[in-house]
Amino acid sequence: MPDHDEPRPNPVNPRWRTVLMVSMLAVSWLGMQWVHEAGHILAAMATGAKVERVVLHPLGISRTDLHGVAWPLVTTWAGPIVGIVVPVIAWVAVSLLKVKSSSLFRFFAGFCCVANGVYLGLGSFDGIGDAGELLKHGAPAWHLWAFGVIATAIGLLLWHRQGPAFGFGPRPRPISRRHCVALAVIAGCLATMGALLH
Repeated sequence: MPDHDEPRPNPVNPRWRTVLMVSMLAVSWLGMQWVHEAGHILAAMATGAKVERVVLHPLGISRTDLHGVAWPLVTTWAGPIVGIVVPVIAWVAVSLLKVKSSSLFRFFAGFCCVANGVYLGLGSFDGIGDAGELLKHGAPAWHLWAFGVIATAIGLLLWHRQGPAFGFGPRPRPISRRHCVALAVIAGCLATMGALLH
């Protein structure tokens, strides 16, 4: 009787695995910025601030320029908070619906948590970006550190044991070429729209 605990030969084509990882990272980076800036925009609309400019160029760091901000802490916190809550909710939803691509949503949610957590946590030391704005308007530094630690920890937990879904480990899952192509197309669309957006 065969030992089911022994590793099986890796059936994954390394080229498709590379396409999957590169496309997934591109979608995660660009998508994270879109969701993050959407948080700023929604908060601005809700508080009566005017959105002057949104920068989402694929070769730069995203930002949203606002005018007439009455609630700066709200509009600034909204970026990282929405930036992690929406992806996590999306992953939970597709998981409950048992969508085959749920592992991709899980990776994206983890990426958003880590990126936003590190952004605020480490950004607090140099006062850059949203971290600088929060500190300038009175947010205690420990709030940013707590957010950074919690968000990053959640992201790492979401990434835990996800190697097989991307063709790694002793029992890798088959890689869907349709997922690879879809991710590459999504990355291209996000990059193009970001480059054209002024």
